[in-house]
Amino acid sequence: MKLLVMSDTHGDISFWEHVRNFVEESDYIIHAGDVLYHGPRNPLPSGYNPPKLAELINNSKPFFIAKGNCDAEVDQLVLSYPIASPYILLYFDPLKILVTHGEDKEEKDLWNMAEKYDVNVLIFGHIHTPVLKKEKNRILLNPGSPSLPKVPHKTIALIDGKKISILDIINKKELYSLEV
Repeated sequence: MKLLVMSDTHGDISFWEHVRNFVEESDYIIHAGDVLYHGPRNPLPSGYNPPKLAELINNSKPFFIAKGNCDAEVDQLVLSYPIASPYILLYFDPLKILVTHGEDKEEKDLWNMAEKYDVNVLIFGHIHTPVLKKEKNRILLNPGSPSLPKVPHKTIALIDGKKISILDIINKKELYSLEV
């Protein structure tokens, strides 16, 4: 099972050409929110085209989307995959995964949620910065942002078998990885 994880795309399509192969090679795609709208505090992405991004998403592998703070009910009108709010609980044997955008959570809250729901991986977005940490056989994962990163790299994450990797999509380089 190969899972592509992304977050905070904010209506930008310029990243899609860099992730197209990952989309095609993945079984499912998990999006941790802020899909189409750039938000009032973010700059307008260079490839801002929400209708085109919706079309690309609708015509790709199945997406699981957690609602972000910039996602609105009207976005659901153009997306064929449901925007779940505020959490998605997924089970891809043997992994149990909880997805949330996490805009109102501190890191300690996310760890507590992972323990409370007894998940192996908790995926969140919002901060536009990749995070990959492991404590007590639980993993906290933020794929960063392929559109509006707050670090020098545009990033996504891959969950492939027993390994989770964060990748720089421009240079096709693995930045971080952990065994599950």
